Amino acid sequence: MSKYNSFLENKVMPIASKMAGQRHLLALRDGIILTMPLIIIGSLFLILGFIPIPGYNEFMASIFGDAWMTKLLYPVGATFDVMALIATFGIAYRLAEHYKVDPLSAGAVAVSAFLVATPYVKMFTPEGAEIAVQVGGVIPVALMGSKGLFVGILIALFSTEIYRKIIQKNIVIKMPDGVPPSVSKSFVALIPASIVIVSVWLIRIGIENLHHLNFLEKLGFTGTTSLHDIITLLLSEPLGVLTGSLIGAIMYTLIVHLLWVCGLHGSSILGGVMGPILLTATDQNRLALQAGEALPNVVTQPFFDSIIFMGGAGSTLMFVVMMGLLAKSEHSKQLGKLAIAPGLFNINEPVIFGAPVVMNPLLMIPFVLAPVVLTITTYFMMKSGFIPLTNGTIPPWTTPPIISGFLATGSWKGAFMQVINLAIAFAIYFPFFKLWDKTNVQLEKGTENINVTKAM
Repeated sequence: MSKYNSFLENKVMPIASKMAGQRHLLALRDGIILTMPLIIIGSLFLILGFIPIPGYNEFMASIFGDAWMTKLLYPVGATFDVMALIATFGIAYRLAEHYKVDPLSAGAVAVSAFLVATPYVKMFTPEGAEIAVQVGGVIPVALMGSKGLFVGILIALFSTEIYRKIIQKNIVIKMPDGVPPSVSKSFVALIPASIVIVSVWLIRIGIENLHHLNFLEKLGFTGTTSLHDIITLLLSEPLGVLTGSLIGAIMYTLIVHLLWVCGLHGSSILGGVMGPILLTATDQNRLALQAGEALPNVVTQPFFDSIIFMGGAGSTLMFVVMMGLLAKSEHSKQLGKLAIAPGLFNINEPVIFGAPVVMNPLLMIPFVLAPVVLTITTYFMMKSGFIPLTNGTIPPWTTPPIISGFLATGSWKGAFMQVINLAIAFAIYFPFFKLWDKTNVQLEKGTENINVTKAM
């Protein structure tokens, strides 16, 4: 066990610590978080549009008219469908903050560059026609949402790196001292912004020319006319591995919790990488729900936040309940009383660092095992159709169990799945809890010759 702890401390923790402090991943995480309030608001309206109560649609139509659903979903489009635009600004803003250059200008430049990379065309089928025609001069809403998220991420990182390097090399237009600071900052941003916009413009022109020469088709990029098309093709396979694969879901769960037992915030560290993938999968389900189609993805953001990580990372809610109701040691009882209220809202740092779970050979086993098992059971229950898939709504991650299961799936079956998972988590944690509590009792009585304590 000591060799295992030494491996974690000497090999795993240095790598994870570097990832946790990596500025690009931090900017990615914080920038995407900027979209969360809007998405939650949109989710609330989406829930109101698809409440699974018999006669609900007829009742709403009798009060608000036949077009009630279209009008109710206006805020859904205004929140979900600007996800990429907001994230682009947020990521560039946060990354510029890390580099200590003007973040507001960096964010504005990134948004403009994102729009330069986006073709202003949309396929439209006129009423009564059978063939769609291409309409120009319109911003495609789909590319402003989840479909454009990865392009937005790349543009935000690329444009901010160019922006800050030019600023830091002092290749800027300087105004006299008497000029207001806001005006001065605008002129400082002029040269770097021009270089960013021209660079993205040249990339777009290059892709379009390669398409006309059929060069992209020879490389396997069939039908690609823009950066969005290329990124979609490049990411479709790895996205499919996660959103359609049990192995991908297990690997994500496993890595998050291995980082946690090292004392590192696994969800935050992987959030920068996995957040866009999970959000894209979630929004694909939302679009399918609105279109009346079958939901495509099992693994989404609410799949983990609402159904698996109940009580927080490690699915520790039942562990906290055991402390409060079954513990015999004073330490366990007091910790249970302190942790139950935060645990109901999926906040469990008191448990992770108070029990502790971190670097604890006894408790780290159920802490990692429970969410992995819950991922497997939930995946099969959803894949088989016994439990509905998450429907594209994103309840706040602090929403208590039962409520969050209903909101995430639009069905009480989602809440039932949470009850099943809580029971499984209880069964996994219980034997380890008994050992841990017994150890605490003996420690409180002053007993020293305890193998489990030595292992801890």
